Amino acid sequence: MAGPSPLVLCGPSGVGKSTLLKKMLEKYAKHFGFSVSHTTRKPREGEENGKAYHFVTKEAMEAAISQGEFIEHAVFAGNMYGTSKAAVETVRNKGLICILDIDLQGVMSIKKTDLNPKYIFIKPPSITELETRLKARGTETEVSLQRRLEAAKTDLEYAEKPGYFDLVITNDDLNAAYDSLEKYITEVYKLTQS
Repeated sequence: MAGPSPLVLCGPSGVGKSTLLKKMLEKYAKHFGFSVSHTTRKPREGEENGKAYHFVTKEAMEAAISQGEFIEHAVFAGNMYGTSKAAVETVRNKGLICILDIDLQGVMSIKKTDLNPKYIFIKPPSITELETRLKARGTETEVSLQRRLEAAKTDLEYAEKPGYFDLVITNDDLNAAYDSLEKYITEVYKLTQS
C-alpha cells in the first residue's frame, strides 16, 4: 500500500480515544483521514452508517473476511469488528495519514502485516477510574461493563511490554494527554496545523 504510515490508536473502551482524536482532527484535519471500521453490532444513537462504522450483517462480514478483504478483525462482546483493506486504501490514496482506532486483537493482527503503522496506546490512570468513566456513559449493562474491564486489564498488560507500542499515554488529564499525542504526531509526521 502506498502513502504515509498509518497511525494506530489503541486503548480500552472509555479511555478517551475518541475525545483525543476529535481534538487532534480539529487541528490537523488536512493531514489525517479516518479508516471507517466494519462492525456487526447495532448502531448507537447518533451513529451514521459509513461514518461511525460500516454496519453490516455477520454473514456479509464473514464472507468479506474469508475473501481476504480485511487487514484485521476481532470479536468483542459477541460482535465482529474489523478494518478493511479498502477503508485504509481510500484514505491513503488521498495522501492522508490513515487513523485506525482498533483494539488489542486488531493491533496483534496488524503487526503480522506489512502496513508498518505507528502504534499509540491510551491508558486510563487506573481500572477504578476507567470503571467510573464507563458507568458515566450510561451505555453499559453490568455484564458488558465487567467484560470491558477484564479486556482492559489484558490490554494494559500488553501496553507495558517494551517495544509493543511506540508511545503509551496515560489519560489522567485530557490536556496533558493531548499534548503528548500532539508532540508525537507533529514530530513523527512533520506536521503543521490545518
